[in-house]
Amino acid sequence: MTIALDTSALLALTVQGTQRAVVLDALANDPVWCASAMALTEALPAIDRLTDEPILRADLEDAVRLAWDHLHVVPVDQRCLDRAATLSRLQPVRLTDAIHLAAAERLPDPVSFVTFDPVQIGVALGLGLAVISS
Repeated sequence: MTIALDTSALLALTVQGTQRAVVLDALANDPVWCASAMALTEALPAIDRLTDEPILRADLEDAVRLAWDHLHVVPVDQRCLDRAATLSRLQPVRLTDAIHLAAAERLPDPVSFVTFDPVQIGVALGLGLAVISS
């Protein structure tokens, strides 16, 4: 099996709480961890919305980058973008969410998609992805 993390799951790895435990449990049960290339780009500015403390921001960024080093990165190439455009036209998801889903679809089955975004959960299930969330 393969674990695909969206940005919310990547960020959850760095913040203490129940979501972190969900992600760590998923990773502990599977040796192959992936994310779309966009996840890091999306996660870094999101850190600024988590805290105003410069030291905590730096620590969170270090933690995200450390986690990133352990992930296989699914490229956001034209094939991925084309599929994401189709998904966002057919499903009630933003384009950024559709990119994560399109990247997860490129992985060999079975795939477990880890997200804490309620909008993505239904679409991921409809695409045949197993969903891990809280």
